[in-house]
Amino acid sequence: MSQNNENKPNMQDPKDQYAKPPFPQQEQDVPGTEEEMTPDADHGEKTYKGSGKLEGRKAIITGGDSGIGRAVAIAFAREGADVLISYLNEDEDAKETARLVEEAGRKAVLVPGDISEEEHCKSIVQRAVEEFGQIDVLVNNAAFQMAREKLQDIPSDEWDRTFRTNIYAMFYLCKAAEPHMKPGSTIVNTTSVNAYKPSPVLLAYAATKGAIQNFTANLGQILADKGIRVNCVAPGPVWTPLIPSTMPEDKVKEFGKSVPLKRPGQPAELAPIYVLLASQDSSYMTGSTVQVTGGTPTI
Repeated sequence: MSQNNENKPNMQDPKDQYAKPPFPQQEQDVPGTEEEMTPDADHGEKTYKGSGKLEGRKAIITGGDSGIGRAVAIAFAREGADVLISYLNEDEDAKETARLVEEAGRKAVLVPGDISEEEHCKSIVQRAVEEFGQIDVLVNNAAFQMAREKLQDIPSDEWDRTFRTNIYAMFYLCKAAEPHMKPGSTIVNTTSVNAYKPSPVLLAYAATKGAIQNFTANLGQILADKGIRVNCVAPGPVWTPLIPSTMPEDKVKEFGKSVPLKRPGQPAELAPIYVLLASQDSSYMTGSTVQVTGGTPTI
């Protein structure tokens, strides 16, 4: 059953706001799809209300087809932004996200392909310039992970894929986009609670998230003179297709149970933070991280 609810009261116990584990047995092929998830994820389809915070802006969102990326695309569109949705190969999810963006009255551009390749990253930026004439917001959200219990279980090519997707692509995209970004533009990266509290079954993924944290803090200093701000969001456990497609069934069943709020976050609960960091509301923030972890300490 979907957790979307149009009639949520203004105040609600956060522990009970969405579904809690145990979750039904489920497994998906990588990278997973929204349709096969049980329960459904909430991306703010029925709840997010915009107020013009991103009116007229043009945004690129990687991994924008599903999960956090879809929630961000919906929120950006309802705040007034046109959106380029970069994704690997999940065409049906991407088309649904585009439909939701267009339903909000904004332009949606779909660009499939592998961001681990620098030439594809360059083509994403070039397509955005062709379609929009400018780039005001770059959201580096796409990521790859695979749970492995032992060091010897991690194939070298999987290690390489994780780094190329999660951190190399971020470098490629920022480098390609920077010449097209004017003062007031923003870059928002997705790191993870794993940058602070690395999971032993996510060695490669957690290492890339630590790198993203450092990359963001450093790039925020480098681009400050140009008036381009760079920040990142550190989610805790969030219910997205990446979970049933990359984690063992026993961990999917109990996903989110270990955090103080006793449940995983929903993508809709992350989107307002990306809006904050993309908008002028965060004008004195750069090189910063906003943690959204369900209560897991990051200090």
